[in-house]
Amino acid sequence: MGKFLPLLIRFVDGRLMQVSSITEAELALAGQWPNKEADVYREAARLLVSAREGTCTPDIAFIAFEKAARQQRLLKPRKPSSGLRILDSLSESN
Repeated sequence: MGKFLPLLIRFVDGRLMQVSSITEAELALAGQWPNKEADVYREAARLLVSAREGTCTPDIAFIAFEKAARQQRLLKPRKPSSGLRILDSLSESN
């Protein structure tokens, strides 16, 4: 399991991938993206390499990856877990 909350990515070819670590984010960049020449994609790729090399924090690199996926409309919403649904229903009843 990765360090980050999992992101669900749907590539251009329809393939799904769950991403929750820097390594998985690097693998996801190799998938089919709408525009691999976009600045946001290239910045995410650069920061992920920097995080692996230790010159960038993993948090910043993962945020850049999430931003790139969101801007290219690859990020898919996830349903809240059953535990979160229970907590939400409890907080709404008060």
